Amino acid sequence: MTTTRDFVVNRTDLSRTRWVEGPEAAGIALDEGQIQVEVEKFAFTANNITYAVAGDMLNYWAFFPAEAGWGRIPVWGYATVLRSRSPDIGEGERLYGYFPMSSHLVMQPEQVTLGSFLDLYRQRRELHPVYNTYSRLRRNDAADPVLDDLRPILSPLYTTSFLIDDWLADNGFFGASQALLLSASSKTGFGLAFGLSRRRPEGPSVVGVTSPGNIAFVERLGCYDTVLAYDKIATLDAGQPTLVVDFAGDGEVLAAVHRHFGDRLVQSTQVGLSHWDAPRTPADLPGAKPQMFFAPDQARQRMQDWGRDGFDARLGTAWRAFAARAADWLTIERGEGPEAAARIYAEMLAGRINPAIGNILSL
Repeated sequence: MTTTRDFVVNRTDLSRTRWVEGPEAAGIALDEGQIQVEVEKFAFTANNITYAVAGDMLNYWAFFPAEAGWGRIPVWGYATVLRSRSPDIGEGERLYGYFPMSSHLVMQPEQVTLGSFLDLYRQRRELHPVYNTYSRLRRNDAADPVLDDLRPILSPLYTTSFLIDDWLADNGFFGASQALLLSASSKTGFGLAFGLSRRRPEGPSVVGVTSPGNIAFVERLGCYDTVLAYDKIATLDAGQPTLVVDFAGDGEVLAAVHRHFGDRLVQSTQVGLSHWDAPRTPADLPGAKPQMFFAPDQARQRMQDWGRDGFDARLGTAWRAFAARAADWLTIERGEGPEAAARIYAEMLAGRINPAIGNILSL
């Protein structure tokens, strides 16, 4: 018999982790309409660290609760239906979507279509449908193993990239002639750079700011007009109207940008926390006031504007173009078992991230 297993982290000290053994999977009761899935594999990126750091602020811990003081980090990946009491979802179906770092999950599919459903299991019922929507995969969806692995690594991040690009364009780039992307080697960062690069020459020039060790990788992407290290920000022309999108969350770096450009910084957008343990942003900085970008809000607006099918079609077209390029940029590394998952988590938390590697884990 298969025992369930959860990877949990301490919500006040993210360096503390442990595995929790649960009951046998077959012994977990299912209500009418529910299914039980076995998590097959999932991606783990710096974005998952952001889920943990912002878990209380943005309610990420609510999706997959754990015992008091601990949390299960959400991940994007694949699962197979083991048991079903749903008239619409069959055993053996393969699903793609938002799962915990766990071996199994009980779900409650509703609003089922041929291609997707919403999981409205108890506490997830009131949470955002961007995270609660699951794809039902056809057999040929996994025909290309590279794209099968790229999807959980890049697609959720690229959705955010796509939405930021769309939001910036919809606001006329706030009048900026150049866009600074902090943590330019992050997957969400170079996803945005890819979108902005396709707007040339009408859109702003794109400046990638990264650590010295990542400069060669970022230059090789071909999406940035200029690439420089964090300590070279002061070499940029401070007279240009500039917007900054901060994927790093390093308050000192963002403060340096604000102080260099002053009133010429027309928009300051914070997205990620890849440098999660860095100092937070000081108050009363010159230029535009920093604001958080919450992707589900923009997604909700565009679904109203374009309809769900229109939104999916536009995102799908952009994603396919990005994935075709990204296959040349990333090397997939696979890890199996609890030790591999714990090791990759610890490396990501410590910031030991090779931007050219995409990690796929299975338990």
